[in-house]
Amino acid sequence: MKLLILFTLFFVTNVMAITIDQSKMKDGERIYKETCISCHSENGSGQTTMRLIVRSRDLTKSPLSLEQTQKIIADGAHFWGAKADIMPSFKVVYTKKEISNISYYVVHKFHPNSTEKVANLYAKSDSIPEAKKSKMLKRGKKIYKRNCSWCHGITGKGDGEASRNPELSIFPYDLTKSLLTQEQSFLYAKYGSHYWGTEKTDMPAWSPKYDDYTLKSVVKYIKEVLQK
Repeated sequence: MKLLILFTLFFVTNVMAITIDQSKMKDGERIYKETCISCHSENGSGQTTMRLIVRSRDLTKSPLSLEQTQKIIADGAHFWGAKADIMPSFKVVYTKKEISNISYYVVHKFHPNSTEKVANLYAKSDSIPEAKKSKMLKRGKKIYKRNCSWCHGITGKGDGEASRNPELSIFPYDLTKSLLTQEQSFLYAKYGSHYWGTEKTDMPAWSPKYDDYTLKSVVKYIKEVLQK
């Protein structure tokens, strides 16, 4: 029995290794060392000596899929809602193939299990009873205006009152441009931005204050009203 288990583990491990495209990894590593390492550091943690207004994200905690990572690298963070445009667009610097390769490297090197992590965490969240689903938009709108609009603005553009206060030095996202999925957005709100790789904790974990139903309601309001 033990031999069977060991063989199975050996087989699975080797199959996984074979499925990694080493050619893409090698080229992606080259580009990462040329361009990304100065901000995100060698191990992807974002711990750098560079003096940045907003420290680069810890890539090892990223919830993004391969496709989402590729979009961020190609278009830049500002295109997808970031107000602090520290992460620029690289589509004028690298070819589509190179962007595909660097995205492949970043995901497989630093957060290869992000999709599974998101799916598992979301699966553990509370499901919404049928009787409460019709009330979600109303609940989401109420909580959004009460808590989220101070930073993200009434319409979700990232222009709330807090964003105009220089003493706070925060850069709320334009939620109408966000590429996060519904599941990712919920988990971002539940666990806070620091859990997902940001240095600052401006976006707090809302789980101590609100239950899953409420946070899913807020996300539903953002997705179906603000992003419409």
